[in-house]
Parts: sequence; structure tokens; C-alpha cells
Amino acid sequence: MSRVIVFGAHGRVALQLIPLLAARGDSVTGVIRNPAHAADVEAAGAHAVVADVETLDVTGITEQIRGHDAVVWSAGAGGGDPRRTYAVDRDAAIRSMDAAVDAGVRRYIMVSWLGSTQDHGVPHGSSFFPYADAKWAADEHLRGVPLDGTVLGPGTLTSDAPTGRIQLDPPGRGEVSRGDVAAVIAEALVAPSTIGRTIRFGNGTPGESVPIVEALNA
Repeated sequence: MSRVIVFGAHGRVALQLIPLLAARGDSVTGVIRNPAHAADVEAAGAHAVVADVETLDVTGITEQIRGHDAVVWSAGAGGGDPRRTYAVDRDAAIRSMDAAVDAGVRRYIMVSWLGSTQDHGVPHGSSFFPYADAKWAADEHLRGVPLDGTVLGPGTLTSDAPTGRIQLDPPGRGEVSRGDVAAVIAEALVAPSTIGRTIRFGNGTPGESVPIVEALNA
């Protein structure tokens, strides 16, 4: 059994991840900003903790992480406000990595996006630029800290039923169901082969995709 803390626990991916972890016997702490979401997180199988990562400093986040075995960062500002996007998707994410170091919790999963590269190509004038810029900065920070980190880069998220199969480095938008993203996170947590890697994926087509376990251990 592992003790996993999930930031952004009321997100649509996280709410599918928590039952997967709970079903295999993991103890899950779900961090949320809105106390009204606590019942949903508890029903999914996690212990809900209300904390605003946008305002918590490194010390505050360290106290949340301490005592766990792994961190999953699935929090985000949800777009719209560039200031909040940078505050959550970049700055709070970076503080959480530094906090994991301070707490002695080495395993860290960053849920990023398929296009998070230095040359992501999103123009400065685009409303999507703050997100692309923030995620790239956070991913780069993870690569530079002494953690057993994995950056997961799913493509465009869908509400399709999960398939249990993915394609690595898919072309185009790399559409992938949220259920499959949750399954990839769950598997990555227990797959040592994913440590130190950036894994970009989508569902692909039946002829291109492979089972998630096979893909992550390729």
C-alpha cells in the first residue's frame, strides 16, 4: 500500500484516478480548494483536505505532503485568467516540487499536456499562451530537482470510455479519454521505468495503440 497525495483532486481526471488507487489498496489524500467538493472526493475514495495551493508557501505545502509516498500534481487554474494560470500551473506547482524535496517524498507525477515543449509554438497573443508557458516552466523545474519525477503529457482530453490502450508520441492533437489518463497515472506510480521520463500519449487508433502497461514499460 502506498500513501498518495493528489493535488487538484476534484478534477475530472483525478476523480477517476482516486478509485483506481483506492481499489488497489492505496491510501489517498485529495487536496481541494473548495470545501463544497469534499463529499465528491470522499465518495471517490480519498481523504479530502481543503487547502489553497495558490496561497500556500513551500512550508505549508510541505506539511500537506509530509508522510506520503508519492505526489500527483493534477491541479490547474482552468484557464481564463493569465495571472491565476501562472500562479497555479507554474508557481504553485514549482512550490509543490520544492516541498516534496523538503518532505523527503521522492516520487512525483506531473500531469502536463502533449505540447509542453520549449518550442510549443503557441503565439504570445493567444489566450492559451499562459498555460503553455506555465506548464513548460513547471515541467522543466521537475527535471532539475532531486525527485523521482515523471512528466505525463496527454493530448486533448475527451469524455470517451477508457480503452486501456495508448499510443506514445501520437500525431496531431492526440485525443485521449480522461479515464485512460487516470489509468496511466496509476500505472506510472508503480512503474520504475517511468522515472525520469516525459511520456506523451494519446489513445491512437486500434492498430497503433498498445496496452497501457506495455506502453509505459517500452
